[in-house]
Amino acid sequence: MSVLPLVFTSGWASGINAYAVVLLLGVFGATGLSDDVPETLQRPEVLVTAGVLFLCEAVADKIPYLDSAWDSVHTLIRPAAGAWVGAVLAGQSGSLNDVVAGLVGGSTALASHAVKAGTRMAVNASPEPFSNVIVSLAEDLGVASIVTFAIFHPEAAAVIAGALLLGGLVILIFLVSRIRRFLRRRAQRREEKRLAGRPGWPPG
Repeated sequence: MSVLPLVFTSGWASGINAYAVVLLLGVFGATGLSDDVPETLQRPEVLVTAGVLFLCEAVADKIPYLDSAWDSVHTLIRPAAGAWVGAVLAGQSGSLNDVVAGLVGGSTALASHAVKAGTRMAVNASPEPFSNVIVSLAEDLGVASIVTFAIFHPEAAAVIAGALLLGGLVILIFLVSRIRRFLRRRAQRREEKRLAGRPGWPPG
């Protein structure tokens, strides 16, 4: 059986929370629930590192504006993680070329990261902070559910991940105005911080 569906699904999930993907796959492999997980992902140092970073993201991802800053830092990290996970999964399976798997995992992660980051900008455009927590919890639950489902039903999980990615891209198009509002507010905050250091500011 080709590992491509699992590569695609893990790539989509990596674009949302790469550390959760590495941690979940590693745990499934280490506990013997799946033979498709490479030993690289099961190594204790990998699991510990992924666990610590997952906890950091779980906190940062629920704080307005900090979540968008975290997303900016992970613009390269999440696609790279998706590519790496895809490549090691292909290496374990032998049914798919490592380079092809890396490209699939990385490009899918980049697309889902764009959806996540853009959606968070739109959410941050609203004045109340509770929506950030709700969206973050939904993302965490979605990643955990889809990755777990993919271990046992990779083809069905890949179809769901593809539908979620397509739906997210469509929603992102409708959120463009809110994203622009977020960017304007962020630029205004930066300008206020810059002016705050000048003598005579604020004007009185």
